[in-house]
Amino acid sequence: MKTNDLIAEAATTAAGELHESEELTRIGEMAKHFGITLRTLRFYEDKGLINPQRDGTTRLYSHRDKARLKLILLGRKVGFSLRDVKQMMDLYDPSGSNARQLKVALEKSEKQMARLQKQHALLDEAIADLSRSMDEARLRLSGNMAAQQTAAA
Repeated sequence: MKTNDLIAEAATTAAGELHESEELTRIGEMAKHFGITLRTLRFYEDKGLINPQRDGTTRLYSHRDKARLKLILLGRKVGFSLRDVKQMMDLYDPSGSNARQLKVALEKSEKQMARLQKQHALLDEAIADLSRSMDEARLRLSGNMAAQQTAAA
């Protein structure tokens, strides 16, 4: 599945309604499932990206929170800022077509793709430069070793 498809799917799921029969997940289980820290979950909550229910001091995450977290982590993985991720998620309208949300997500994705492709080209260039330098160093070392062996003989 492509990134834009994942974004659209996660955003649609992220805004889903909470059902009474829904299984809720505790913070430790969420952190372990997604491979993140408790502090990260609390940070995302503080930023208004997720909104777990509370049972006293216990945070309980719904299916909607899980979907939103999946979207947050995907967005971060591809280089979106948390502000961009929040903006895209907040545009979701459960009663609408979400054309605006999808348009914004696509525009942001196209810009990010261009940035990533530029970084990729720069990395390819840096790798080629480093590889040439390493080859030259190996060549010089082998020449020095041959000269030392000749001098010792």
